[in-house]
Amino acid sequence: MAQQQLHQADAARRRRLRWRARRGLLENDLVMARFFDRFEPGLGDDDVAGLDGLLDLPDGELLELILGRRELEGEAATPQAQRVLGMLRSV
Repeated sequence: MAQQQLHQADAARRRRLRWRARRGLLENDLVMARFFDRFEPGLGDDDVAGLDGLLDLPDGELLELILGRRELEGEAATPQAQRVLGMLRSV
């Protein structure tokens, strides 16, 4: 539980994460905005790690994942990233 507090207790970390989630594709931006509106208060460090992994992907690939047209593979398919992808798909 202490890990969850690390992200939530630091407003600057939360702002940086939202800034990093800004994408080149409008579709991704819309999904990310809804994601943060719905889930940001409950994000823990594991969720942030999963989101960071997804944000390392190119915009087109991320959109394909969010839309369910493809699945995470290889090193990107961590349990944390899988969980966050499910959250992104639900918004």
